[in-house]
Amino acid sequence: MIVERLAHVVSSLKPSNHPYLNGPWTPLTEEVNAEDLDVIDGAIPADLDGVYLRNTENQVHQPLGRFHPFDGDAMIHAIEFSGGRARYRNRFVRTRCFQAEQEAGASLWGGLADRPGAGLRPGFGAHGSLKDNASTDVVVHAGAALATFYQCGEGYRLDPTTLETLGVAGWVPLDGLSAHAKLDEATGELMFFNYSKHPPYMHYGVVDAGNRLVTYIPVELPGPRLPHDMAFSERYSILNDLPMFWDAELLKRDIHAVRLHEGMASRFAVVPRHGSAQDIRWFEAAPTYVLHWLNAYEDGDELILDGYFQEAPMPPPRADAPAGYEHMMAYLDEWSLRSKLHRWRFNLADGTTREERLDDRVVEFGTFNQRHAGRRYRYAYSTTTKPGWFLFNGFIKHDLETGKSWELKLEEGRFASEAPFAPRVGATQEDDGFLVGFITDENAGRSECVLIDARRIEDGPVCRILLPHKLCSGSHSCWASRESLART
Repeated sequence: MIVERLAHVVSSLKPSNHPYLNGPWTPLTEEVNAEDLDVIDGAIPADLDGVYLRNTENQVHQPLGRFHPFDGDAMIHAIEFSGGRARYRNRFVRTRCFQAEQEAGASLWGGLADRPGAGLRPGFGAHGSLKDNASTDVVVHAGAALATFYQCGEGYRLDPTTLETLGVAGWVPLDGLSAHAKLDEATGELMFFNYSKHPPYMHYGVVDAGNRLVTYIPVELPGPRLPHDMAFSERYSILNDLPMFWDAELLKRDIHAVRLHEGMASRFAVVPRHGSAQDIRWFEAAPTYVLHWLNAYEDGDELILDGYFQEAPMPPPRADAPAGYEHMMAYLDEWSLRSKLHRWRFNLADGTTREERLDDRVVEFGTFNQRHAGRRYRYAYSTTTKPGWFLFNGFIKHDLETGKSWELKLEEGRFASEAPFAPRVGATQEDDGFLVGFITDENAGRSECVLIDARRIEDGPVCRILLPHKLCSGSHSCWASRESLART
């Protein structure tokens, strides 16, 4: 392995016992370029061609108040495959807030768990007091990676292979865009939404394959909401109004306390992809909160949506958490939230909704073959988590036609990342490819990239590649084929 280590960024972070500033969540401040990565088990398939990108949260400066892992600065990690070889690099996303704190040498904004007034400067996004750290999601669109912030930020474009920050996406509206903009690989279009604390409280938009905003409409809601994700089919986009959002009375005092509003149904807005506000149709369903959807597709009169239904969106504090972190640990724990793979069926002919549970295990952060995004698909890949923690410890492959499933559990002390599906070059079958992801190994004090044959996930990795440093954990990732990298 040939490693070029770049200059460290300025950091003022002090040692602490915070559970999400240590172990697999230890922040990384080193940036490197690495060529000819060492393969420690198996061989890199020659028919894998593209790049895996992962966004992670890395706290750089000493927090002004109570740290939450979603406060950390965005660092994108990229591992590029071609001709049976791999190279790696990582870079912080040079957001306006990151640059300002580098100049100051200290934190300037408060965090998600802080009281009003904790920050030294006005904040961004729907919350209004946070920094736009762009550390939630990443997707490749129109030849560039787009890093986004879950509370609606500016959206930062990066070169997907060099990871050079190219600046704010020029089409982003005044209210920003949320994480989880969705790419339709068949058309090159990017669907997105945003939300805010002022009417109409939500917007929906479409950016074409040439990176031009072509649709942007209001989606009127009764008040401020906290949607996190969206889905789309070939003809429709699906947005949501779920009964888990800020307490209205406390919000008047600038206190952002999330509550489950009993007696309220879940509502889903179905809008034609390039439709108007007048075209929106609303469907009701059982109350819940959903962090992430898998996919949606049309089947006759029905619009089918798959995602992860939380049975306990407002869990009690975890009694086994470190003192002072009981509430935070519960809301970061899928076992507390009890998220289950679920299906919603919206009948476009009669306006009714049907629901069904697809798996009773606690799962989340699902991926699938993105060539089937918005279209009928058969296979999904969900993560499992370590109870009590926001740490992935395995994968489950779901056959959505037969109901069969296959599971891979990692060894104790090894933690995975969200692992998108990477098709083999020339693949004709939906599951002919690999799950690509990073592993943080606390036992060995290092990180690896693993390739898992999607047809035999229970066999474990077919290839393990050593990375030049131990990565901090994070949230989302994507796979971009060589073909998609060439689009501009």
